Amino acid sequence: MRTSQFLLATAKETPADAEIVSHRLMLRAGMIRKLAAGVYSFLPLGMRVVHKIANIVREEMDRIGGLEILMPMVQPAELWQESGRWEDMGPELARFRDRHERDFCLGPTHEEVVTDIIRNECHSYRQLPVVVYQIQTKFRDERRPRFGIMRAREFIMKDAYSFHVDQASLEKTYRDMHQAYEAILRRLSLEYRAVAADSGSIGGSTSHEFHVPADSGEDEIVFSTGSDYAANIELATGGVPDAVDDAEPLDCEAVDTGAAATIEEVCTLLEVEPRRLVKILIVHAADEKGTPGDDLVALLLRGDQTLNETLARQIEGVGSPLRFADDETIRERLDCAPGCLGPVNSLGIRTIADPSVTGMKNFICGAHRAGHHLVNANWERDCRYDEIAHVRTVREGDISPDSKGTLTVRRGIEVGHIFQLGTKYSEALGASVLNEQGKSTVMHMGCYGIGVTRFAAAVIEQYHDERGIVWPDSVAPFHLIIVEIDAHKSEQVREQAEALYRQAQAAGIEVLLDDRDRKTSPGVKFAESELIGIPHRLVVSPRALADGGVEYTSRRSGEKSIVAADAAIAMIADLLTAS
Repeated sequence: MRTSQFLLATAKETPADAEIVSHRLMLRAGMIRKLAAGVYSFLPLGMRVVHKIANIVREEMDRIGGLEILMPMVQPAELWQESGRWEDMGPELARFRDRHERDFCLGPTHEEVVTDIIRNECHSYRQLPVVVYQIQTKFRDERRPRFGIMRAREFIMKDAYSFHVDQASLEKTYRDMHQAYEAILRRLSLEYRAVAADSGSIGGSTSHEFHVPADSGEDEIVFSTGSDYAANIELATGGVPDAVDDAEPLDCEAVDTGAAATIEEVCTLLEVEPRRLVKILIVHAADEKGTPGDDLVALLLRGDQTLNETLARQIEGVGSPLRFADDETIRERLDCAPGCLGPVNSLGIRTIADPSVTGMKNFICGAHRAGHHLVNANWERDCRYDEIAHVRTVREGDISPDSKGTLTVRRGIEVGHIFQLGTKYSEALGASVLNEQGKSTVMHMGCYGIGVTRFAAAVIEQYHDERGIVWPDSVAPFHLIIVEIDAHKSEQVREQAEALYRQAQAAGIEVLLDDRDRKTSPGVKFAESELIGIPHRLVVSPRALADGGVEYTSRRSGEKSIVAADAAIAMIADLLTAS
């Protein structure tokens, strides 16, 4: 491709709303252009990268036996009503009506549609397992789209779905998919972490997220320094380093703390650190449907710790979504103001303690009496809890749950998520087959997503410098750029550049020839080649030719050298083969 025939839409200035590196560089390099909030057009340079990523994903899906299909982006409401998600999905689901007043939505995901396909096409266990996937546009009406294509409303995604006669078959495909995702990330030259994750609104019993560590990431991921333990911070557990208390029990007394009600106020008044306190949070228990009901549950944490709502709502009997009791409800039901609540015997509701508090001695807590707190309280003698469960958010330096090393917390960009869905959708939509005994059995499902366009941004977040993007060879829009300098003055320069261009094409190297005329200065050509991040550059100039060849520059290392013109393309081919 020649720049004279290519829409190279680079820009010198960065829009003020471009907050992160990938957003800034994709706009400046002419990869994307904003149409509306969270909606972007992909220009030729950007599409070349997206195609490269999609092809890598497609090859790895095919390698594990995936069958490519294409499902409609527009989906009828009836399917979503069958699964129960028409109301559950909330405002992210973009709904509309056609001219016949029939309800539809723009697909944010395709569990319902694919289950409808398989329930109509598969009737026997002999047809299973089956894995289908698509690479297609999705739309989610994000409340706050930001960071360019990192959190866009419209995006390209690979979503795969598997169907099985039993859980064992599902688990095998899940492992295969996990390995396929790792292969994709390696081919994209990305540093990554696979972490245990919450299944969220998609559902299912087991899921893993694949994160690319980056300061711009919206998620926090936790991993051990001494083992392979890794989890999203929403699911991470660990030990508190200073949890052990060997002190002898002291006499407990109720002290007047007046209007002091918050952790900070009580600590200031009593001149103690927050870790000496046990705080109590009151949430609603689950009703018969699993949603927050009228009954209450008490959650106990150390005063310096933070509640992990994801862990809390996963406790059986705790309402989901988590709903905190308001002050009026607490006063009416527990006969005490919230600021003085304590895990004393008179509390009278189910009480769950985080492991960080169960070993505490001589602690401070509410006395369950207006304006008073207990000092030197101890478990069993003065206070109680009914059960133990992890409900706190881990922190940097906590002890790994397997006791091997400590926990490190980093920010990460989620680029993939795999789920064991079980029978959530197949049961709701009546997707069953006859098993080996001839009996009808509901199919087990898996769901596996990758953000294809988000991958492009994630690669840039890991591969850039002060001059622009530094693409790995596997996804670079072009492998090689040939830059002509002073071709209008030297016929030899033009002829040599053309010869190199034809040789590169013949060798199967994706090449861009910068053949722009003298109105484009050498400095602009060099700056733009570095901005768009093409890995290899050959400069054909009168000076280089006089030195016996052409100038080669590696975008990654910045090293320059003069190579013989007749050996330059073979050298590039060797570098690409080795990468």
